[in-house]
Amino acid sequence: MSALRTEMMNLLSDRFHVVLDAHHHEVATAGQAEINIHFDELLPTADHVQDIRYVVKNVAHRHGKIASFMPKPIYGDNGSGMHTNQSLWSNGRNAFFDAADPYAEVSQTCRYYIGGLLAHARALCAITNPTTNSYRRLVPGYEAPVFIAWSKANRSANVRVPFYHRGRPAAKRLEYRTPDSAANIYLTEAALALAGLDGIRRKIEP
Repeated sequence: MSALRTEMMNLLSDRFHVVLDAHHHEVATAGQAEINIHFDELLPTADHVQDIRYVVKNVAHRHGKIASFMPKPIYGDNGSGMHTNQSLWSNGRNAFFDAADPYAEVSQTCRYYIGGLLAHARALCAITNPTTNSYRRLVPGYEAPVFIAWSKANRSANVRVPFYHRGRPAAKRLEYRTPDSAANIYLTEAALALAGLDGIRRKIEP
């Protein structure tokens, strides 16, 4: 599995110019893997997600395998999400970072953005989780989000603020955990951005 994944990553990097931060085996059994790409603007990021789907499926097929992006391909095992990380930047500055915040170094702007995501969470599911199989993934016990809440550590919350790199403005982001790969990534990114920006506009506290 690792050799197959390495072949996929080399193709993505060399032929599609996707900047990869990491790739590794995930917690489910069999051949589940995670691919992390470097942050970018919405449109090129969405394009790279499509590149990943194309390369993974075709390399797997070439080796007589089937790559599945189903949210819950195996009952009783961890599903596959499409966690979407977001941050807002202005003049080279990450608007989500505030070193003075004692909880997770998030700014008030970030809190309002999270508030928008939480306020629109149910409606967003129409775009981020568009199939019946999507909701087989969103159940307790499998590291899937089952609460409309935000946290820096709880993976059952639909919004998580990763807190691995204290004091690093460039690393501050939020992770919207509900989406899966049955979703259209272009619609997903647009919908999440609109929901978050609505939270800023209306000053919605999370």
